[in-house]
Amino acid sequence: MRATRTSLLALAALALAAGAARAQAPGAITANEIDAHLRFLSSDLLEGRAPATRGGRLATEYIASQLRAYGVQPAGDNGTYFQRVPIDIVGADPATIRVTASGKATGTLRYPDDVVVWAGSAAEQASANAEIVFVGYGAAAPEFRWDDFKNVDVRGKILMVLVNDPPAPASEATLFGGRAMTYYGRWTYKFEEAERRGAAGMLIVHTTEQAGYPWHTVVGSWAKEQRMLPRSPQLPAPLAFRGWITDSAATALLRQGGLDLARLRQQAATRGFRPVATGITLSVGFRNRVQHLESENVVGTIRGGDPQLRDQYVALSAHWDHLGIGPAVDGDSIYNGASDNASGVADVLAIAHAAAMRPAPKRSLLFVFVTAEESGLLGSESFAQHPTVPIANLVANLNMDGGNVLGATRDFRVLGDTKSTLGPMFSRLAALHGWRVEPDDHPERGHFYRSDHFSFAKAGVPAVSIGAGNEVEGKPAGWGARQEDEYTAHRYHQPSDQYRADFDLAGAVQLSSLVLDFATQIANGDVLPRWNPDAEFASVRR
Repeated sequence: MRATRTSLLALAALALAAGAARAQAPGAITANEIDAHLRFLSSDLLEGRAPATRGGRLATEYIASQLRAYGVQPAGDNGTYFQRVPIDIVGADPATIRVTASGKATGTLRYPDDVVVWAGSAAEQASANAEIVFVGYGAAAPEFRWDDFKNVDVRGKILMVLVNDPPAPASEATLFGGRAMTYYGRWTYKFEEAERRGAAGMLIVHTTEQAGYPWHTVVGSWAKEQRMLPRSPQLPAPLAFRGWITDSAATALLRQGGLDLARLRQQAATRGFRPVATGITLSVGFRNRVQHLESENVVGTIRGGDPQLRDQYVALSAHWDHLGIGPAVDGDSIYNGASDNASGVADVLAIAHAAAMRPAPKRSLLFVFVTAEESGLLGSESFAQHPTVPIANLVANLNMDGGNVLGATRDFRVLGDTKSTLGPMFSRLAALHGWRVEPDDHPERGHFYRSDHFSFAKAGVPAVSIGAGNEVEGKPAGWGARQEDEYTAHRYHQPSDQYRADFDLAGAVQLSSLVLDFATQIANGDVLPRWNPDAEFASVRR
């Protein structure tokens, strides 16, 4: 959707339409209500809903006003719907970005064609001049008897690392989760590990197959202002810069230094791999514009009806933010984020309203609309670190990241279904309707670690993210998968992720209704969800 002079009256009418839809069937979720929320939240007026911007504030005020209209009680700071989330906004000046090689290789890497770099902290100047050390997958995982660093001192070095996990050989099919990505494969872990080891910077080698998204997604996500939480003094010193490099640029750079990236990749797939000093010095520098602002999570609650259990909560979450205004694509610079994640917010708002119209469950329901997911789950991380209710009182988190706009499905996907009893519980509920839960089609993409339920999980709360499957009713086999692939290739994190008149919201009603039923079942249940014994977060809960 290109930026146009959107009529305020028309947008106000959408909000009124949401109210009209609510009047139709008390306690029922309707497509009209979801549609009204979705249209407004993905409109150009909200300018892509970036945190700490005018558009972001419009989004949070809209969400809070809807909760108030439903009778959902505020559960944020100081009796409000809002929880303050301080955010440092750091934007590199593209005109000042220089990435040059010397030593065994020479030349300049083009931004953003070859590399995308950004600051590792809220510093006005980012600079590093150091040798590149290739560290394989950058994983130190004692439970897998794997250490890519072998006690090599990489302090002050610029690390080059492969994306995703080391591959699992046929002789060890479950190594690093087999096909499924573990946290060691996530870019967040790789940057954190580099900081723990005192590196100056890091470049992750991108391939579409291993990352799960094309290079233009990297550019759309990172070649712009970045948002980060104020850095805790207890953390290690930050990297001077973080970044990605294309596979072709990395291959050419290493070739100049007499190294073959394909062969290094083969070596990195073994436990015997050792870091490789490349003899190539990389100089990276740029100026940053730094702002210290704040955004908001929006939090509301429906209090439980059982005096003994009402201080326990089932949390339902969705991130309201998207990428704001970014690099223009075909003349359009507003990243509306209709599917990601105006659709999820619309669903959770409809759930909140329907729940408010029904008898209160025994335990309370907590609705958490978080900010800055696109910047690395910052809003949910802040909530998990500073919860507005005791974190030990959260019995489960049900997250919705991307609603269903393709139509009703016969199947669902639950990220994290194999990590806790939430997976089997949801499967049994879906089966009552003749529906089933399908395994993740692309476990190698690490979806479990890429949405806000992960912040709850790291804090010990049994958590899943629930979405529709690909078997769409009335469509031929494979149609849903093709639609998903087309979205990932052409609209994910692009201005073209915008509202479309052909959205089929029957699937949104189906998904939202089932999630509401699941939340209610947990809130009324005698047995609480629990982590499986081998889940990485079970010890945190204990």
